[in-house]
Amino acid sequence: MARFAFLLVLVAAASLPLFPLRAQPAPGSDPSISTDRPSVTNSSVVVPRGGFQAENGLAVTNNAGSYVLDLPEANLRYGLLGKTELRLAVPNYFQNLSSEAGGASGFGDLAVGVKQQLGPWHKFDLSVIFFLSFPTGATAISSHGYDPGAQLPWSRTLGRNWTLGGQAAFYWPTVDGKHNFTGETTFFLDRQLTHAWSAFAEYAGDFPQRGGTRQFLHFGTAYKLTRRQQLDFHVAAGLSDAASRGYVGIGYSFLLVRRE
Repeated sequence: MARFAFLLVLVAAASLPLFPLRAQPAPGSDPSISTDRPSVTNSSVVVPRGGFQAENGLAVTNNAGSYVLDLPEANLRYGLLGKTELRLAVPNYFQNLSSEAGGASGFGDLAVGVKQQLGPWHKFDLSVIFFLSFPTGATAISSHGYDPGAQLPWSRTLGRNWTLGGQAAFYWPTVDGKHNFTGETTFFLDRQLTHAWSAFAEYAGDFPQRGGTRQFLHFGTAYKLTRRQQLDFHVAAGLSDAASRGYVGIGYSFLLVRRE
């Protein structure tokens, strides 16, 4: 699986110079930003062809009374084709905010990936994402392995202001020198409160082959400053013993589209 994901990313990356950074929207269209954040569930659609989208943020996590800040949570997305995008997850910096000894600080691992939009299909938007992380992080933070993953986000509009969605995902993180297969399930319900403002409630659960499950109840909101700029806020509470007690975060994202 790791070899397959790595080759897929290499092929997509090698194709990047063949396509200029030019948007090709439909006549009269004005692309609007659609972000992966702040939900755990990724967006079920891709960035427009030729578009560049940067999603950024920070979060503070409560791990049994020990607080950790991580930033910039930068996810960079480039629209390679009409339904294909390239993805780069910039390494996060984790800062232990507690005075207790033993807390680790440093950069995490880098990840590259590719996303293919499969929908719309019977009123469902659906995409598949393949990615591979590289052990570029600090000794105390990195997994020290090449970790592949696959995600299948989906969504369906329910009437004018409601959207139902979720994600099935499969990860192979390196834990103690071995890949620990982890399945993930998410579901969310999103409400469009105004033309620019939306809010959601979400369940997210990770189920590793080894170790306890990590389940969260997650709430968030996003506000579009313009069609291509977005602010977000989110908060989560852990539902299982292996999960952190919770986290809170904010973010800012923008989309750049170069017209012909």
